[in-house]
Amino acid sequence: MKQILAIDAGGTKITCAVINENGEFLTEIEKFQTPKKIDELIKLFKDIITKYEKTIDMTAFATAGAVNTDNTKVDSSTPNMPDGYNKLDFSQLSAKPVFVENDANAAAWAEYKTGAAKGENNTIIITIGTGVGGGFIVDGKLLRGKSGRAGEVGSMKINSKGRVCTCGRKDCWESYASGSGLKQTAEFVAAVDDIFKTSIFSSKNPDEISTYDIIEGLNKNDAYSKKVFKIFKQDLITGLINITNIFDPESIIISGGLGKFFDTKELEQAVNSEIVVSPIKVKLAKAGNYSGMIGTALLACQKY
Repeated sequence: MKQILAIDAGGTKITCAVINENGEFLTEIEKFQTPKKIDELIKLFKDIITKYEKTIDMTAFATAGAVNTDNTKVDSSTPNMPDGYNKLDFSQLSAKPVFVENDANAAAWAEYKTGAAKGENNTIIITIGTGVGGGFIVDGKLLRGKSGRAGEVGSMKINSKGRVCTCGRKDCWESYASGSGLKQTAEFVAAVDDIFKTSIFSSKNPDEISTYDIIEGLNKNDAYSKKVFKIFKQDLITGLINITNIFDPESIIISGGLGKFFDTKELEQAVNSEIVVSPIKVKLAKAGNYSGMIGTALLACQKY
């Protein structure tokens, strides 16, 4: 049975473990802080690979950013990674095969093969964290597009308020439905709505309000926090409706750090009440925090 060293490369941390072709973990998960400089990051990658290289069949990376069609390089800008990351040829890191896939695509494949979307040949995973990511399974295949960049749902425009996204453009879905979008909504409501004056956070300046504050406020029944989250949720639903109407999936799987705070039945009802295609299911992801590692390992097995 094939053994794959799976590495999830994120802007904050690097995680790795050896996984078999069934998606089962064979070693303990290791975690490292992501270096700030590209040469330090490359050294970390090589050190990890060297540790396992004799016993594995290949290495598979899940990473932020759009990956080329050869699965060897990140083509797009990745502001959360060190400068020069998109120039790295991952195939040069090991004498054995190296496979790279976008982390949202990898997570989608994991949910399709082992998680909440198992048995559903048309499904979409939406990852809601600091940003918004998307992975699409269409007729049992991962949708990658002509250049490997398909599924960049965070860049879909949904509004005309002029809100600046992390990518530098305006009114992207990510600037409303992500963790950074939630913070911007919190700042906006605090600045223009008197409801903030009665909030448990009223002593803070609007730009000091964090996503953690809003979640805490929800737990404490804070009216301001509830209003902010209601707006945030509707912005998420708007994007889900658009995606559903275009792709007609069987399900949408919600993943990421903020995903657990949503009532999926409520999202499902809201989406189904406005779409023009057949009803869908909205579910929480099951593959867990390491779905990117599982998915990229399974995809690597499929390619090699």
